[in-house]
Amino acid sequence: MQDRFAGYPSLSRRAVLVTGGASGIGASIVAHFARQGSRVAFLDFDEAAGSRVAEATGAQFLPCDLRDIAALRAAVAEAGSRIGDITVLVNNAARDDRHALETVEPDYWDERIATNLRHQFFCAQAVVPMMRRAGGGSIVNLGSVSWINRTGGMPAYTAAKAGVRGLTRGLARDLGPDRIRVNEVVPGWVITERQRSLWLTPEADADRDRRQCLKGHLHPDDIARMVLWLAADDSAMVTAQSFTVDAGGS
Repeated sequence: MQDRFAGYPSLSRRAVLVTGGASGIGASIVAHFARQGSRVAFLDFDEAAGSRVAEATGAQFLPCDLRDIAALRAAVAEAGSRIGDITVLVNNAARDDRHALETVEPDYWDERIATNLRHQFFCAQAVVPMMRRAGGGSIVNLGSVSWINRTGGMPAYTAAKAGVRGLTRGLARDLGPDRIRVNEVVPGWVITERQRSLWLTPEADADRDRRQCLKGHLHPDDIARMVLWLAADDSAMVTAQSFTVDAGGS
């Protein structure tokens, strides 16, 4: 099946760091880079799942709670020491937990921003010196169609994911002189095991299919293949852009 899809010679031996790589979209991204011959490290707080992905792909797993910025910085430095100067960063980690407007307190709001947005900036900050030494790089931030589609029931999440767009465009301007590209991939409703177990009811699934121009489920591989292109030299003059992969559902 993999022979049907593109290979990117420029990704061979490239040092790649993926956040949230232990499950779902992140695990697929890790596997896709590994199949390209990249040197891959990934961060996640789920040690059991991370160990399974590492065993299956040969990627380097570093347990890390990305809400802890000191731990994040240490993990990024350790990843660089293991696989070499990181020239591809995929900021994938996020959690789309539902929360009602009336229940949100300041501590919860801050934790949701830390989970879904803050670490993207600090991971970028940590890898930029490595990318500068290497003469350039690619940062791919994962956004969401949730805020674009006016999805309710998780205001802190949608606010954070809207912020990814601004972060991406601002960093692209700041880092362009260093030949560091920054782009955003915006997934639609990707049907992972988490989505199946928590929210994919027959009614929700029918509504998803009705809204999409292309019928059928989006899968993690669909997102990973867009990330590969943005990491490879094939997109060498692409930066400050957002690429929606949602089967035409937004």
